[in-house]
Amino acid sequence: MKNICIIGSGSWGCALAIHAAKQGHNVKIWSFDQEEADIINKQRKCKFLPMATMPENIYCTTDIREAVEQTDIILHVTPSKFFRDTLKKYKKYITNQPLIICSKGLEYSTLLTLSDVAEQEVPNVKIGAFSGPSHAEEVCLGVPTAIVIASKYCEVQYLIQDTFMNENMRIYTSNDIQGVELGGALKNIIAFCAGIMAELNLGDNTFAALISRGLTEISRLGVAMGADYNTFYGLSGLGDLIVTCLSEHSRNRKAGRCIGRGLSIEETKKEVGMTIESFENIEMAYKLSKKYNIEMPIVHTTYDVLNNNLTPKEAVNKLMTREKKSE
Repeated sequence: MKNICIIGSGSWGCALAIHAAKQGHNVKIWSFDQEEADIINKQRKCKFLPMATMPENIYCTTDIREAVEQTDIILHVTPSKFFRDTLKKYKKYITNQPLIICSKGLEYSTLLTLSDVAEQEVPNVKIGAFSGPSHAEEVCLGVPTAIVIASKYCEVQYLIQDTFMNENMRIYTSNDIQGVELGGALKNIIAFCAGIMAELNLGDNTFAALISRGLTEISRLGVAMGADYNTFYGLSGLGDLIVTCLSEHSRNRKAGRCIGRGLSIEETKKEVGMTIESFENIEMAYKLSKKYNIEMPIVHTTYDVLNNNLTPKEAVNKLMTREKKSE
């Protein structure tokens, strides 16, 4: 039995809490919102996962020190744009616990992966990244799921594998934390495009082209940033890409559908109602492609849809009529 801290009371944080609690671990969740904490503690519910019940061995607090102290593992599950500021709030309370990044994204102002941000803020803490095709709506119900824990520390890999793996969650280990993080962040862009395609009623051929060529762009950039090419064809790359592109659970796919039917960015944010990582991910991938001189036509065209008044139909035509290439 472990004492586990989860930083963030959104859908993924609560799903991980439910999974851990059902295995007998004691779980403390930190929430910035007292209303969310009260719903968890008094109603045993997460407002983002109405289909699930929070076991009694989960406790939610708005006191971040209380959440972190006397725990064995910290899972950080806030949106990426709040990662550094939230980490600053509790880093002085970390003792010897590993910090496991369960958020997916990059830091907007620096274009750093979240593990790079963590190493700047807590250089003496052992860091890992937990990622893969894992919708919270299914994990909280015990739907069989496979996921990856990446860390340069083997003991962190094995600790997370031993702590969380059971018949409902199969956990693989990896040394490529950079690749696992980049796969999780960049797939949101392709999922956004998949939503646009769904709204345009395009076919299976188009989806297959998007996923395969999108994965090519992701792996190109990832390798340029120091990741292992093979990681992008595993669970945290291709696996996460498939589930996010094809599932109606995906908020990024839903955002693409909103843009595909003509809604503005602000209207889309209001309709989706949760953090849409893809909007910032698209801009960051665009900047990274320029920085590393990587050809990323899907990313560049999607950037133009959001920023330069290119219509979704024009974007499809622009991609299909590019100059001839070899695969």
